[in-house]
Amino acid sequence: MVEDETELRELLGRALKRQGHAVDLAADGTDGLHFATEYPIDLAIVDLGLPGESGMEIVRKVRERELKYPVLILTARSDWQDKVEALESGADDYVTKPFRIEELMARVNALLRRSAGHAAPEVRIGPLAVNLSSQQVSLHGEAMELTTFEYKVLEYFMLHPDQVVSKMELNEHLYDEDADPDSNVIEVIIGRLRKKLDPDGVWQPIETLRGRGYRFRQADD
Repeated sequence: MVEDETELRELLGRALKRQGHAVDLAADGTDGLHFATEYPIDLAIVDLGLPGESGMEIVRKVRERELKYPVLILTARSDWQDKVEALESGADDYVTKPFRIEELMARVNALLRRSAGHAAPEVRIGPLAVNLSSQQVSLHGEAMELTTFEYKVLEYFMLHPDQVVSKMELNEHLYDEDADPDSNVIEVIIGRLRKKLDPDGVWQPIETLRGRGYRFRQADD
């Protein structure tokens, strides 16, 4: 997220983290462009009025580099021409200040779902269903209790089924830039998920690929 208003930046950063997101914060367009083009991010929230690179320039340069992730614009400008210019530059949505945090969170979640190919909030794979809005998980129709990190790993797997996901990739999507997780945290979380998702070893949804990472396998019919 790139926002030069300190209070708003920190407020939104805390709110996003409470939702389980790993968040990197930038206070100006120069640092924001670095994050936007050099980090493996899922979504960018960019204020238009920034010192250094403008928000509009960040969006243009992100799209010039053919980075596909969604971009949500924050703007204090009510002029419709600015909003049209931002969308035509490659932004996916915008929120006009002042706004309610609940609206921003809803738009963030909707953009993340759509970028993964899901219009509806619920994602299903075999007997497993995950509601990306409420963060509720059910298996065979029964509600499951997961820790925050267990849910985030499962959510990432559900949005990337049958893809090889490295341990580093999971770390980058679970933790902020300056976090230093223990080396075996991912293995512990994966082990817990396996026990909760497949206690009888029938489905075996999480495959370990030696030297490459993990793959979440879609269930047979």
